[in-house]
Amino acid sequence: MAKRDYYEVLGVSKGASADEIKKGYRTKAKELHPDRNSDNPDAEAQFKEANEAYEVLKDADKKAAYDRFGHAAFEGGMGGGGRPGGGMGGAGQGDFASAFSDVFDDLFGDFMGGRQGGGSARQRAARGADLRYNLRISLEEAFSGHKRSINVPTSVACNSCKGSGAEGGAEPTTCPTCAGMGKVRAQQGFFTVERTCPTCSGLGQTISNPCQACGGAGRVHNDRALSVNIPAGVETGTRIRLAGEGEAGLRGGPSGDLYIFVEVGPHKLFERDGNDLHCRVPVSMATAALGGDIEVPTIDGGRSRVKIPAGSQSGRQMRLRGKGMPALRGGARGDMFIELAVETPVNLTGRQRELLRDFDSMSADNSPESSSFFSSVKSFWDSMKS
Repeated sequence: MAKRDYYEVLGVSKGASADEIKKGYRTKAKELHPDRNSDNPDAEAQFKEANEAYEVLKDADKKAAYDRFGHAAFEGGMGGGGRPGGGMGGAGQGDFASAFSDVFDDLFGDFMGGRQGGGSARQRAARGADLRYNLRISLEEAFSGHKRSINVPTSVACNSCKGSGAEGGAEPTTCPTCAGMGKVRAQQGFFTVERTCPTCSGLGQTISNPCQACGGAGRVHNDRALSVNIPAGVETGTRIRLAGEGEAGLRGGPSGDLYIFVEVGPHKLFERDGNDLHCRVPVSMATAALGGDIEVPTIDGGRSRVKIPAGSQSGRQMRLRGKGMPALRGGARGDMFIELAVETPVNLTGRQRELLRDFDSMSADNSPESSSFFSSVKSFWDSMKS
């Protein structure tokens, strides 16, 4: 059976560019992959046919020979671009792996991590780790914003080798095993498997004379002093990212980031609820009964006068608008809520006891909640008896 035209096999025109040929092969490889066509007995043969076509057309010399002589360029004595000792008719496993590896990452890059260039692999492998720092601040600091100096235990670039890892700051050499790629490939049957280079541990570079100060790592452990600006309005759980302030990279690689997690400590007077504040204020029994004015503190250190209505009960709330916490990203402040706690007097004198007994004997109509409660209790007991 006559071979089909290689351009036809890949579904591209004869004037197709290298990118178009690769795209055509990638499309065919996805479409005809045997794993996706278990019910099609011809899929494997068609897949090998597409591989054979791509093996020729991806190579400029082989493509030129094929454009001039067709399939005859790789048969008999022509030998224009075929391998020594064999023609192209029925591509071998070596040819198949070679062609398939060129698009392996396009097909499975998202699943396997993909193939990266040498520089990207080294950069990713050598990047310093991200660090976390837990910072506890007061509610007053969260209200007004704060500038805090912190000491972060981390790894910093080695001064002796300037972060290169080589004695005297010499430049590392390209790894001979992976040629600077940071990864090596091994063929395992149908697939070409990519692994981290065992010689350079994925860095793509080796050091013949490591720095004695850092042992060739290019970094040493040390504490770093940083000044951190805490914005007004932060609350527990707020995360602040300081780019490049994390652990130094290996052998001059980029530094990681520092993440500061804020915790706002509890306050003696105020309890926070989002941007609102709550303050429990005790008032005397006389003030609650007769009414009056009291002064309450505010988070900014000021005072606000609050009018207590006559007959106020414990738990009553009053709102002071705009006296709460500022929003983290600007905007209006929250509110402050005053909760009254009517206080029962203690350590009474004899005269005070006498006055309270007189008051109690005359206050049957002054306690509506008590009257209602005990009326309900009486009804309950009566119903139980019946």
